[in-house]
Amino acid sequence: MYKMQQTPLQPFGCASHPATSDAHIPGARRREAGFTLLELLVVLAILGLLIGLVGPAIMRQFGSAKEKIAHQSIERLVTVLDMYKLDVDTYPSTEQGLQALIARPQGVARWNGPYLQGSKVPEDPWGRPFVYRSPSSRAAHEFDLYSLGPTGQAGGPGDASTIANE
Repeated sequence: MYKMQQTPLQPFGCASHPATSDAHIPGARRREAGFTLLELLVVLAILGLLIGLVGPAIMRQFGSAKEKIAHQSIERLVTVLDMYKLDVDTYPSTEQGLQALIARPQGVARWNGPYLQGSKVPEDPWGRPFVYRSPSSRAAHEFDLYSLGPTGQAGGPGDASTIANE
C-alpha cells in the first residue's frame, strides 16, 4: 500500500506560505507594527504646544487661588479679632500680636480664649506669618492685618502687592 506523508497545515497568511508572502515581490516592503519617528515627533510637537499655551494659564489660576485664600484667611482672622475685642474691650497690641488669640496675654483679665485652634498662629498661603499692627497706620481702621503676598516684600497695607484687611 501506498502511504501519504502528512505535513502539518500552515495557516493562510503565514509568511512561509508562498501565496501570501510578499518577499518574492520586487520592491515590496514588509510593514512593521509601531510608530515612525516622524509620527512621534508630531505628537511631541503637539504636546509642547499644548503645554506652552495651557501652562501659563494654569499657573495664573494657581496664583490667584492663593490670593483668594489669603483674603479669606484675613477675613476669618478679622472675625476672630472682633470676638477677642468683644471679650477684652480692645484689640491685641502690636507687641501681643496674633499670639493673643491662642494664649492669654499678661495683664488681660477678661480673656475668654483660645480664639483659634492649635498652638500656632496661621500663616499666609506662601508660608509666611501675617503682619499685625495695632493701632492702625490707616485712617478709619483700628488695626492692620495683611499678608506680604507672593513677593514677600514689606510694603505695608497700602502697597499693591500686599493683601490687607478692609
